Amino acid sequence: MTGWLGRRALRTIHEFRTRLARYHLQHARATKAALAADPLVETAVLRHAQEHSLTHAEVRRRVEQYVDEIVPQLNILSYYKIGYNLARIVLNLLYRVTVDYQDEAALERIPKRDVVVYAMNHRSNVDYVVVAYVLAYGAHVSYAVGEWARVWPLEYVFKSFGSYFIRRGFREPLYHTVLEQYVRLITKNGVTQGFFPEGRLSRDGRLGPPKLGLLDYVCRTVLDPAFDRDIWFVPVAINFDRVLEDRALIRELVDERDRPRRLAQLWTVATYLGSNAVRLVTGRLKRYGRAAVNFGTPISLKQWLASAPGVLELPKERRLPELEKLAALLMERIGAIVPVTPVPLAAAALLSFEQTVIPKAAVLERMEQLRDRLGAVNAKVVRGGTRIREVWDRAWRMLRMRRLVVEEGDGLIVLPRGRPLLEFYANSIAHLLPIRGPRVPFHKTHETETDLPTLRREKPR
Repeated sequence: MTGWLGRRALRTIHEFRTRLARYHLQHARATKAALAADPLVETAVLRHAQEHSLTHAEVRRRVEQYVDEIVPQLNILSYYKIGYNLARIVLNLLYRVTVDYQDEAALERIPKRDVVVYAMNHRSNVDYVVVAYVLAYGAHVSYAVGEWARVWPLEYVFKSFGSYFIRRGFREPLYHTVLEQYVRLITKNGVTQGFFPEGRLSRDGRLGPPKLGLLDYVCRTVLDPAFDRDIWFVPVAINFDRVLEDRALIRELVDERDRPRRLAQLWTVATYLGSNAVRLVTGRLKRYGRAAVNFGTPISLKQWLASAPGVLELPKERRLPELEKLAALLMERIGAIVPVTPVPLAAAALLSFEQTVIPKAAVLERMEQLRDRLGAVNAKVVRGGTRIREVWDRAWRMLRMRRLVVEEGDGLIVLPRGRPLLEFYANSIAHLLPIRGPRVPFHKTHETETDLPTLRREKPR
């Protein structure tokens, strides 16, 4: 890097003490040239041309398209001077961000020359921003981003942040060869990465089953004879008192076709930003509660492979079932540290009665019981030592704002239209404790409504 901008970028790297691979600082042309000259890519080109009766030049043009689509160009000033400061402003306007570590000492013991991959649960599209923000001092993270962000100007913004795009559900072998070689290339060169094992946003709020594509690509980097590092997978768990897309996700769960088109999505985002800008100017903007991030104990790939020797050399149909064990271990560690914020705790307590009208005192008592049970399994309860009344007050602000529950005298009434959202948030901690519980005896005038809409569980993909 030369000139004023280069010197400014170097000062920024030192200011943030960033764990940044030198490979990320080279121009994207070098990466594209390396992919184009990769022998495995050339083999895939010849195979694709033969199978589809295309000329070598036609397939090569398709590969160039894939390469241009995937390969980013990191801009240090864009990431840290624009992205970081914008994230800090927006996140602190919308949330109170909380960070916790299960084993900070283990994270600090990761050798600096080794490769770090952050594996995260996927609650919201804000996940990218939250994790990048909390890791900014110390690490730059290159994300695998879905096609939803391949619209102007998001595509150029994400590429300037060093993120690469992937086509989810696109089965063409040629494309996946190019993508795999790119992932192995950046892993080999020490680029810190972040990915979501679930593959997409959770529609029902629960942790989903892992997908193995990117995990397989990253792990198989160790087969390169020139690669002499270890790869560390760091579990990251995220939870919110409000997921910005929650209603849209529930609509898609009910009917996959009920997904708005990109123009409609952009209009929704623009409307949302505009309305919140007005609230900010008029002093009526309120935070959405907590955005909590927890980091778990890292997993060494070398150590895991020592217990499963020869797995990566197996054919794909035999290799993937074995890698599912590593993916399951990752998801288990992510699930164990999912933050329990006030809204999910309150939602779980409300739903445990399976009634429409619930005495407020009973809800507070149930919240305390659930918190004690969470503590017994070492769950990460945000501010777990706070009085339960204060936890309820924080949750109540959101429940009232979202019109999920109303207060009448000493009782709380669960509104029928609010039931799916309550389940969505309670599901985020359902693997830590059962949502349902024994119903306490109430006065006979407290009706039990069994026809409330319920949020069906998302089918495994």
